[in-house]
Amino acid sequence: MKAIYLLHGLSKEEYEKVVAALGREPNHVEMGILGALWSEHCSYKSSKRVLRRFPTQGERVIQGPGENAGVVELDENVWLAFKIESHNHPSYIEPFHGAATGVGGIIRDILSMGARPIALMNSLRFGYPIDSKTKYILKGVVSGISYYGNCVGIPNVGGETYFHECYKTNPLVNAFCLGIIPAGKMLRARATKEGQKLILIGSATGRDGIHGAVMASGEFGEDTESKRPNVQIGDPYFGKKLIEAILEMIDKDLIVGLQDLGAAGLSGSASELASKSKMGVVLQLDNVPLREEGMNPYEILLSESQERMLIVADDEKVDEILSIAKRHHLEAAQIGYTTKDGFFRAYFKEQTVAELPVSLIVEEAPQYNRPSEKPDYVDELQSINLSNLENVDIQEAFFKLLESPNIASKEWIYTQYDYQVGTNTVIKPGADAAVLRVKWAVKPELKSDKLVALTCEGNGRMTYLDPEEGGKYLVAEIIRNLACVGAKALGITDCLNFGNPERPHIMWQLEKVVEGIATTCEFFGVPVVSGNVSLYNETVEVDETRNVYPTPILVGVGAIEGNYVNHLVKDKSELLFLIGDLKGEPSVAGSEFLQVVHNQVAGKLKPIDLEKEKVLCSLLIELIQKDLIVSAHDISLGGLAIALAEKLIGTGLGAEISLYVDTRFDFFLFSEDPTKVVVSVSGDKVQAFKEAVENTGLDWLLLGNVRDDYSLIIRNYDDEVLKVDLKQVENVWKRALEKALFYTH
Repeated sequence: MKAIYLLHGLSKEEYEKVVAALGREPNHVEMGILGALWSEHCSYKSSKRVLRRFPTQGERVIQGPGENAGVVELDENVWLAFKIESHNHPSYIEPFHGAATGVGGIIRDILSMGARPIALMNSLRFGYPIDSKTKYILKGVVSGISYYGNCVGIPNVGGETYFHECYKTNPLVNAFCLGIIPAGKMLRARATKEGQKLILIGSATGRDGIHGAVMASGEFGEDTESKRPNVQIGDPYFGKKLIEAILEMIDKDLIVGLQDLGAAGLSGSASELASKSKMGVVLQLDNVPLREEGMNPYEILLSESQERMLIVADDEKVDEILSIAKRHHLEAAQIGYTTKDGFFRAYFKEQTVAELPVSLIVEEAPQYNRPSEKPDYVDELQSINLSNLENVDIQEAFFKLLESPNIASKEWIYTQYDYQVGTNTVIKPGADAAVLRVKWAVKPELKSDKLVALTCEGNGRMTYLDPEEGGKYLVAEIIRNLACVGAKALGITDCLNFGNPERPHIMWQLEKVVEGIATTCEFFGVPVVSGNVSLYNETVEVDETRNVYPTPILVGVGAIEGNYVNHLVKDKSELLFLIGDLKGEPSVAGSEFLQVVHNQVAGKLKPIDLEKEKVLCSLLIELIQKDLIVSAHDISLGGLAIALAEKLIGTGLGAEISLYVDTRFDFFLFSEDPTKVVVSVSGDKVQAFKEAVENTGLDWLLLGNVRDDYSLIIRNYDDEVLKVDLKQVENVWKRALEKALFYTH
């Protein structure tokens, strides 16, 4: 039989540390609290040391990491709160509810800052959609995201979905939320003095989600089904009522501090709030509204029931808070108060059920400097000479890429989301970045002349081949995507999804990815203001151990002053240009082309020239603001050929491309090297456009012209290498994912 501390997720050494600190053995309830708060999910015990490498400060940063969300200044009237977080393990066990509660949780993180949530995004990873289990997970996750976001009335404006077998039993479900705050009105998870009251508001507490934090901090095995009770159940209608009630209380200046009840439930929220406030707390568990009979103190403290928040308020404000909660048909009760002694105390039926130093629960959680070792596969895969690849038929390769679920249209996914509720979505899903107005007539009434741009990226294949360079690629693409719509980056939030950090090669991947991201953020002056780490994305089975690719997901938030563009051509008078860093031989290392056509993940990534990338992003914003380009689309998955198709699909326009390329033409068309963007330019502005590019020292290449017939023709010298009817292209591209999900093979 397992030792009791192991059942709570504590190691023998951690348990002995607790006993030494207390001078006694912890009781059952205390063991549950410490097991949850010392879990990887809550304490970041394997990653905290590494995360200190991120730059977190900047002239527009109001709140960096350490709170429920990061906050940056949009303008003198509006601040933006945003964060991304994972709900990976729950979404594998129970896809619908796991994904739905992931959305609900990230919404409450934003609400905790005093912000009105106004936009959602998501980043998803699955195995290839060829078996019934993967299809079930994918459909359940998308349905859960759709259900919660649509019901609560927040638009889901963008994201990305990626498929690879490493995610087959470890799907990644990362949810992002953006909120708006009147400048100067931000809240924190803080009490300010002794004796302030703690009010639990929202849904009643049930038995769902107990041990959720511990479950999220371990790998999967053959006992997966037994973990189903650890997954929470969400209610978006309660979530909506909670949002409006909290915002009314904030407007009436009734709240001192605010904390979401997420991982570890009431024990987590109360102890973290006490730690940040440098205080103690007393909890009276008999006052907690319950929805199930016979719940014991352990269950009440560790339950992760959804739609609950903890309010800190002065005594004279309590009655009005309870009155507003009742009017919104929410459960609410005063369940405790703050103290000066630094202890977490919980009472039930006049008995002390937990008495622990807050510092032991939070600050003294173990931190590990885990062994790190470069894996052999890196040098092996990077040394493969890709120039020896067989030449392939360009047209055949082009259609193979179009049908790849990574490149195919994700319309089946995002059309299940309401991305226009609130009528502030300017550029909808499918572009390089989503664009939103800030124009809210409901409280808080806020308006800005600036537009907000959001983009999401996470290419695990690149970071698998070269974690540090791949991390640089990701940040560069985030900033480039924002620039492609005319936005300057304000900040980044990250979700770092990795395998088991107790394996030295996984720890090495994490360290190198963070180094690459940090270096690039520092170079661009773009801070990381919030984030999440999800480790132990590993499945241990009888004959196989499967870790996910190192998969950092980044969301960039930017501001647009003036003009914006999307990725689509608009008129047959336009010319198409490729701009950026066009020197050197193209590489297909880590590309979708290499995976789909040659069935390989290999090669050495082409080093990114950060100086040229920075110049390119500034240039794009300048070209858009001076109205010198009509559209912009960066080279990413599928390379130039796919980027051209994506600029044309749905427009009824085509293009004739004439090139004079002496390197391998398949590499030129399908390379995913960074620092390249396809733009379209009206004929009368070509000269001014060329001069603007040349003044920066970057390169431009005339690709061809837009046509009024719906076809794409690509020639190299006199050789016609690709000629496709874009109606056929559109049909293949739009139907590929749905075909994979709903038709047997």
